[in-house]
Amino acid sequence: MQISVVVPCFNEQSTIVALVERVRAAAFDKEIIVVDDGSTDGTREVLEQQVASLPGVHVILQDRNYGKGAALRRGFAEARGEVVIVQDADLEYDPSQIPFVVAPIIAGYADVVYGSRFLGGPHRVLYFWHSVGNSLLTLVSNMVSDLNLTDMETCYKAFRREIIQSLTLGKTASASSPRSPSSSRARRASASTRSRFRTTAAPTPTARRSA
Repeated sequence: MQISVVVPCFNEQSTIVALVERVRAAAFDKEIIVVDDGSTDGTREVLEQQVASLPGVHVILQDRNYGKGAALRRGFAEARGEVVIVQDADLEYDPSQIPFVVAPIIAGYADVVYGSRFLGGPHRVLYFWHSVGNSLLTLVSNMVSDLNLTDMETCYKAFRREIIQSLTLGKTASASSPRSPSSSRARRASASTRSRFRTTAAPTPTARRSA
């Protein structure tokens, strides 16, 4: 089963080549879709000169900075693998963990998997206020979706391709952004999604975020 790894990036010149090489080295069948969202630090040139010609890698250059949500939408639309997963370009998350995240989908008992830095095993200690902010955002997301996620801000989110391509994301929304609890339309959409898709979580260790 092929996995489409969607990599949104903005001003990641120092890490993008190493990230792509780590994804390529990971032991699973894959295509890599890198979407540059109008970088201004030389990332685009690096992608064109060092990454675009690599086998199994598709580089997309947005004409300006539209936001991460737009980069994700573009990457999702281009995906051809049976499973789609998001991989940030800053090396915080190790691509060798991807098979563990997508395993519930491949095994056939999940449609959507959210990674979590707080499920089992050792994990990087977060700054206190970052942890508080993440907890509050996760709470709001769970209130809207009626799910029980533990880490809404996680990078790793995996979906069956037909599911993520059937969803409509806002211009700035990512695949896990919470909707306003006051929006009845959002609550209805969330309830509909919850009834159709089997969602689970998987532990995802992280490294120190790059500077």
